[in-house]
Amino acid sequence: MEVAVPSDADLIAAVVGGDLDAFTILVRRYRNLCFRFALRILGNRDDAEDALQEAFVRAFRALVTCRDRERFGAWLYQILVNECRTRATRMGRRDRQLVQLNPDIVDPASHRDSAVSEEIEYALAQLVPEQREAFLLKYVEELSYEEIAEITGVGVSALKMRVKRSCERLRELLEGVVR
Repeated sequence: MEVAVPSDADLIAAVVGGDLDAFTILVRRYRNLCFRFALRILGNRDDAEDALQEAFVRAFRALVTCRDRERFGAWLYQILVNECRTRATRMGRRDRQLVQLNPDIVDPASHRDSAVSEEIEYALAQLVPEQREAFLLKYVEELSYEEIAEITGVGVSALKMRVKRSCERLRELLEGVVR
């Protein structure tokens, strides 16, 4: 007998109704994806953990204002992106080097040669923050331009330009490294 997996909307309704365990399920569902994004943006595990925790706290407090409950993930990313931007600006760390990701956080299907992986992480760190953010949301998190626009508040055409420029810059930085 299959157990039905509750949708985000079902879990939010349960949380709003007083079932705090339902929020724990939402946290487990989104934690690794959100942490990976925050780590790549902020470049420091402690800062990423703090940003993630604050994003979940803010989401919990504002859960009743989540209009499209089926799109909780996009709504949470919007909160996380804003928290990462605020934290990076406040701490003056927008251009810090990225740390090597822990293998349990990275998608297990993506086993790359470690030297190439380090070069890619370094190249990503060289992008200006707006381009890095757009590139990661598009190609790592695999969101549509419309979803990224909703999350970041940036227009679709501007996002397409940021992604295009980030790809061009990455090509330059990785020339001769990745074939």
